[in-house]
Amino acid sequence: MRKLVNKVLRFYLQLRYQRIARFIERPHEAQAAVLKELIQSTKHTEWGRLYDFKSIKTPADFAKNVPIQDYESLKPYINRMMYGESDVLWSGKVKWFAKSSGTTSDKSKFIPVSKRNLKKCHIQGTWDVTNIFYHNNPDAKIFELKSLLMGGSLDHFEPYPKTFIGDVSAIMMDRMPYIGRPFVTPDLETAVMPKFDEKLERMAQITSKEKDMVMIGGVPTWTMVFLDRILELTGKKNMSEVWPNLQVYIHGGVSFDPYREVFHKYFPKGNIQYMEIYNATEGFFAIQNDPTTNDMLLLLDNGIYYEFLPSEEWNKESPKAIPLSEVVEGKNYAMVISTNAGLWRYIPGDTIMFTSTSPYKIKITGRTKQFVNAFGEEVMVSNTDKALALTCQTMDAVALEYTVAPIFLSKQGKGGHEWLIEFEKAPKDLKAFNKLLDENLQKINSDYEAKRYKGMALNLLTLRHLPKGTFHNWLKSKGKYGGQHKVPRLANHRKYVDDILDFSGGVYL
Repeated sequence: MRKLVNKVLRFYLQLRYQRIARFIERPHEAQAAVLKELIQSTKHTEWGRLYDFKSIKTPADFAKNVPIQDYESLKPYINRMMYGESDVLWSGKVKWFAKSSGTTSDKSKFIPVSKRNLKKCHIQGTWDVTNIFYHNNPDAKIFELKSLLMGGSLDHFEPYPKTFIGDVSAIMMDRMPYIGRPFVTPDLETAVMPKFDEKLERMAQITSKEKDMVMIGGVPTWTMVFLDRILELTGKKNMSEVWPNLQVYIHGGVSFDPYREVFHKYFPKGNIQYMEIYNATEGFFAIQNDPTTNDMLLLLDNGIYYEFLPSEEWNKESPKAIPLSEVVEGKNYAMVISTNAGLWRYIPGDTIMFTSTSPYKIKITGRTKQFVNAFGEEVMVSNTDKALALTCQTMDAVALEYTVAPIFLSKQGKGGHEWLIEFEKAPKDLKAFNKLLDENLQKINSDYEAKRYKGMALNLLTLRHLPKGTFHNWLKSKGKYGGQHKVPRLANHRKYVDDILDFSGGVYL
């Protein structure tokens, strides 16, 4: 019966792929249609009246009427929506709010998730992942075997219990289409358990006995903790022995480059596909549609209208965004989004680079607040991810987590960068690793190379090897323990680095 279901859905997905093909072929028409629908759906709302949506006819009108927003500017409207007010930022009432994982800030952001946003953005994006996987893999068995997604939790908003708050993954699981539920493990009760360590153990106990796993998904670092526990329970050498039918690992949230070698050891047969997605709290943005490249196809018809801020605009009081039609390849942009949940010209904080404009494909390069530029070196997360991956490959090491901060200029000497790294497999020679990491970063980033030239402006980077478990325990101490929470990779200040060192007692190996 399951084989028949899989065969029928494979045919359905072939028809559904035509929608993706259309926006690839006519991207600007797709985006114009999205903007028109967003404006028409909300011109009667408080926000629509405030910014005269009735008068908006073109993207230029939209950019002229509506200022660029951040969370603080939308927060008063979102708060009122959480207490049940209708027609504020989006049409009608919104009862789900996704709690943004952010990094380690004590202040949470609550992102509205309307019914339309859930169905036509997040769930549609999940269908598109399946669609693309089947398009690339005729032998796909997602609707024949079992899939696992590592999600968050969902709860009532205490001051107004009709509103629900939680991770966007938990909202999606709670509203999962019935057709998908027989093919997902574990049960919903386990999937949305609030205590992550208890959920992780229960998931491991259940899925370690499941032989017919075909797909798993999650942030790499937490997935590794989960897989290690399964290996402990089963006594197997690798995950290929536990799940021999696994076809795909879907990952996102952080770059996969530092973890690729580790996952090859989990699945040494080499018969699984690694598929990156860009499913943020604010929306489902992009999917890796070609397994031979490491970029992602931008989804242009899922209820999100995109604009982009060039790097020179990031720190301006009134930044000017450009439409999709004006972007160029190889340049860093901050995304600006308007969504079918009521985020208007909103900056989620991610930075991307276009690798192609036909079709429109992107790489995530970092965060607008995650960079190191204390000395004009303009180091982005994509630079440090790549440098670390190359160094680990050369030195036969495996890094689990890391963060980087500047060492500021002082009377005692020049400045530099400080790296805190936690290894799964530490290099035999840390000094040689330190030196090679610095050299690789210079090769990748010419600004860093210029500042390092003969040590005139920056010293050799300083590497601290932290005991295994430090980063996860630190996140847990901040109330950020769970599959959706991530260590901040870079900061142009020392708050995170100093806090981690204080937490660990300054211990490093």
